[in-house]
Amino acid sequence: MPIIDAQIHLWRTGTARPPHRSTPYLVEEAIRDMDDAGIDGAVIHPPASWDPDSNEQAVEAVQAYPGRFAILGYPPLDKPESRTHIQDWKERPGMLGFRFYFGQPDNRTWPMDGTLDWLWPAAEKAGMPLALLAGDWLPLLGQIADRHPNLKLMVDHMGALRGAKGDAAFPDMKELTALARYPNVAVKLTGGPFYADDAYPFKNLHKHYRAMYDAFGPHRLFWGTDITKMPCSWQQCVTHFQEIDWIPDADKKLIMGDALCDWIGWKR
Repeated sequence: MPIIDAQIHLWRTGTARPPHRSTPYLVEEAIRDMDDAGIDGAVIHPPASWDPDSNEQAVEAVQAYPGRFAILGYPPLDKPESRTHIQDWKERPGMLGFRFYFGQPDNRTWPMDGTLDWLWPAAEKAGMPLALLAGDWLPLLGQIADRHPNLKLMVDHMGALRGAKGDAAFPDMKELTALARYPNVAVKLTGGPFYADDAYPFKNLHKHYRAMYDAFGPHRLFWGTDITKMPCSWQQCVTHFQEIDWIPDADKKLIMGDALCDWIGWKR
């Protein structure tokens, strides 16, 4: 089955935020690592907060390796031209949506204080899915999904608590699974091993995977890694999920690639 990683970062300059590796991650290295692990494709999330040129780098990767990469871009949201980007960036090669996170003191309140009220209808009109690091504001994401039923939304990293491990990393699982009532909300199963408190094959994650699987089903769960902060190899990220015995093979095929491609419109 084709295996598509729902989230990787590529960057050439800047200092990556811990726990990501400190050195740049270039497309040639990513291709080598993907080939070694049997990864057919990956969705690039440009880390523009530490490498302002990473959106352009992602486009270059798509052009250099057709079929191996798609992009969820990260245009600025605080510039005069920001609103036009939501419409015109979809003309860029490989650009199939956007990914935003709001973890800095100057933008942490944006989803809640009305700053982004323009973004949701703009992305809905443009037909551009959004991936959001929304673990701190899951109920609000549900309200956005309800108001904008044609806007596809993805919750990053299972809504997990950054920096926590084991059960402590999933304090809001009930709030997350409640979002399954909205057909336009999906969950990225990215970063699993990073949140594990046991060794490979990370079986302590299974109960959390099961809760999301039961709620969202295989068509709205997207496996991935965020590989530059993983505590294990890319191959182990693959096999720890492939070896889960309670997920049927047909559903694994969806979760590990087909469902994501359908959700974002990636016609590989």
